[in-house]
Amino acid sequence: MNIKQKITSYLAAGVFLAGIGLFAGLPAQAANCGVETAIIDCPGVDNKSKDIEKSGVWGLLLLAINILTAGVGIAAVGGIVYGSVLYTSAGGNTEQVKKAIAVIRNVIIGLIMFVGMYAFLQFIIPGGVL
Repeated sequence: MNIKQKITSYLAAGVFLAGIGLFAGLPAQAANCGVETAIIDCPGVDNKSKDIEKSGVWGLLLLAINILTAGVGIAAVGGIVYGSVLYTSAGGNTEQVKKAIAVIRNVIIGLIMFVGMYAFLQFIIPGGVL
């Protein structure tokens, strides 16, 4: 095995073990939102009221938006890092410089579109999402 294969195998094993350690140790604590759930926190739920903000669907919507926001942030940072590494390692190669600038531009456009989508959701949903 060369050094690249060793690093890759150690990294994969580390990620696998970290994932097991992270998820195996978490107890399932169910909230009572009219239905037993393990991921939705519904304090003060009144099952007879029709308030959407106290329902399980609202909790799932907030959870999904938070996960997507974190994912977009991580992807944006990764894209910026990738574009900057391409730009730094170009060394006079104009095609690589163009590719790096395009990657960074696309990440910025994606972030602007995500912020626009978030603003649209805040506008269209009564009371906002968060």
